[in-house]
Amino acid sequence: MPLILFAAPALWPDYQDALPAALAEAGIAGATLVTEAAPETVDYIVYAPASPLQDFTPYTRTKAVLNLWAGVERIVGNPTLTQPLTRMVDPGLTEGMVEWVVGHALRHHLGMDRHIVNPGHVWDPTCPPLARERPVTILGVGALGSACATALRALNFPVTGWSRTPKPGCLHGEAGLRQALSTAQILVTLLPKTPETGNLLNADRLALLPEGAVILNPGRGPLIDDDALLAALDRGHIGHATLDVFRVEPLPQDHPYWTHPRVTVTPHIAADTRALTASRVVAENIRRGEAGEPFLHLVDRARGY
Repeated sequence: MPLILFAAPALWPDYQDALPAALAEAGIAGATLVTEAAPETVDYIVYAPASPLQDFTPYTRTKAVLNLWAGVERIVGNPTLTQPLTRMVDPGLTEGMVEWVVGHALRHHLGMDRHIVNPGHVWDPTCPPLARERPVTILGVGALGSACATALRALNFPVTGWSRTPKPGCLHGEAGLRQALSTAQILVTLLPKTPETGNLLNADRLALLPEGAVILNPGRGPLIDDDALLAALDRGHIGHATLDVFRVEPLPQDHPYWTHPRVTVTPHIAADTRALTASRVVAENIRRGEAGEPFLHLVDRARGY
């Protein structure tokens, strides 16, 4: 049976019971799960980017590195990593993302802030439009973006998806991006961090959004040009930005996002990997590796995700 190195020591307390249970459930009850091992004995590495393990060269027997995070930008460029790398696509993470996106979309769609924070006791009976009259665009239609689109469509929001590469049922490319932005009263950014997506939302593209548009970014901080966004918020062209991810985390105390009246900061909580459901994903990939089947959620090194 395989030897599995859990190389994410900070997360071990969360997984020390959940992962053995998931392995047993997957029929790998005889696997050896350790937090330290001689590299040449390791069959699988369960990994997180903050791990002290950075040199994969001696792990000559290892069949796969199984990342516990959805994002792989901090490991995919490691030149010593020649083993297959998988990313985490966790049902619990997906559910959390859907709840965050839908919750904040409804908050802005319904104008809830003006009733929750109303120190002047203003009686304003203005009703919001129906969801079917509020176009939403999602940039990034992978597992998370597709799940969010399904949930929003179930509430009758018209949803446009955009992908960097052609995919059925969504726009793509620069022309498609301009079209997708031009109708987005609510914009959700769920693209991975790659060289191509850095500052994707720059001043020119932010200007394509309808006046008063709302931006929800639970994807990656570097997708947005911060200075351009602040300028668009100051002008009132962007009505509000709810941001969960940032270039530097924790967000520095003196960052203007904290005090801007049109910005909501949430501390990278939109989607968290849940040990119970993530352990089942890890166990399934180990089962596949032992059976000679293709791994789930294999990272494309050339694309970076």
